Amino acid sequence: MSLLSTKASCNTHGQDSSYFLGWEEYEKNPYDEIRNPKGIIQMGLAENQLSFDLHESWLANNPEAAGLKRGGQSIFRELALFQDYHGLPEFKKAMVEFMSEIRGNKVTFDTNNLVLTAGATSANETLMFCLAEQGDAFLLPTPYYPGFDRDLKWRTGVEIVPIHCTSSNGFQITEDALEKAYQDGQSRNLRVKGVLITNPSNPLGTTTTLKEMNLLLNFIEEKQIHLISDEIYSGTVFNNPGFVSVMEVLNNRSSKNDILSQRVHVVYSLSKDLGLPGFRIGAIYSNDKMVVAAATKMSSFGLISSQTQYLLSAMLSDKKFTKTYISENQKRLKKRHEKIVVGLEKIGISCLKSNAGLFCWVDMRHLLKSNTFEAEIDLWKKIVYDVKLNISPGSSCHCTEPGWFRVCFANMSEETLDLSLQRLKAFVSEFNLIKQQYSSLNSSSIIKNSRRKSITKWVFRLSFDGTEREPEQR
Repeated sequence: MSLLSTKASCNTHGQDSSYFLGWEEYEKNPYDEIRNPKGIIQMGLAENQLSFDLHESWLANNPEAAGLKRGGQSIFRELALFQDYHGLPEFKKAMVEFMSEIRGNKVTFDTNNLVLTAGATSANETLMFCLAEQGDAFLLPTPYYPGFDRDLKWRTGVEIVPIHCTSSNGFQITEDALEKAYQDGQSRNLRVKGVLITNPSNPLGTTTTLKEMNLLLNFIEEKQIHLISDEIYSGTVFNNPGFVSVMEVLNNRSSKNDILSQRVHVVYSLSKDLGLPGFRIGAIYSNDKMVVAAATKMSSFGLISSQTQYLLSAMLSDKKFTKTYISENQKRLKKRHEKIVVGLEKIGISCLKSNAGLFCWVDMRHLLKSNTFEAEIDLWKKIVYDVKLNISPGSSCHCTEPGWFRVCFANMSEETLDLSLQRLKAFVSEFNLIKQQYSSLNSSSIIKNSRRKSITKWVFRLSFDGTEREPEQR
């Protein structure tokens, strides 16, 4: 009899995905400009390090908040004691106001419908526990964030059924793909409980269109299931079309439906928009009171520290700071995005047209030896081990087409990005040279074979003609 639980001894966490294996290789040999200039550059981590100076400037100008003081008096003892797991009221108020500001103040949020969690990972798993049982399923459009295989499934036992999207329409969700996924779930004897999307998409870096949003809302209304909209990248939109929250679409629908609104849930976080993943700030927003009540109870297993809540409530309540930060951060993301897209184009690599996120969805299908996922992994290994860049293969995101990769651009300095592009350029140049040499050898071989065949045919014809003429000569 095993001394460990089934959960402890099973291998369903997803840690063996190439997405996580790339991280492991990076951690063994991390690039450092001074200490390890030939190390692996991390381009597989969606972190936003472009606006840390704005945070640091605010902290320098607000020593009271950073020093855990109020009105010149220390509140350390107050914050050091246990706080209600509903969260600090002033922080929840600051959060809903920031969420509204990110969405252009086109939608407002009620603090009573907000549940605080230790990051979006916790928020998504908590929603799974609230909405589904072990063996139930959620539909997810592909490609999707590899961590969902862990976040949604590992401890909950909930299954994922892919909604297969393709490059033919920019990986947008279609009615046929939705219906097919639903039928696939049923054919596996799974009870489909909902659909989960990321908007903007991770890994595509695109915002969900209004057409897709209405399609999804109509679909969940017809099937009487849930919709989770993971909107943690909502503040990273740097180009048109702008971001539209599912809550805004719900509010604008001509026929208001309270039952439908209770089946729509939003996940949010400060990890991407504010660039603070280490602070572990996540949230669930739902109009379903039972979901809010259950999620609040579950949040006791992953609370946000009172010190963090106090500090960030002060930061987010500073409207001058938030306005400046949102605008400047989007400008910097746009500039960095343009830099990597143009840089890749010069190398001969294109990207899916995108308008958001901290990454590009990069098309390297022309670099594959064959149109297979085995060839994609072979290419990925060369890029990780030889080129020394950790990027995420599309197969780890459950993409249906081999040759796509997610490449992050906001978690490094501009100089490091330049070096990454230089390394990739050298690799592609060598690839093209070898391909050209192979093509030349192959072409030469074809010509030689053609000549041999011509000579053989001529000799054969000559021999045949001679045989035919012999009786006449006799």
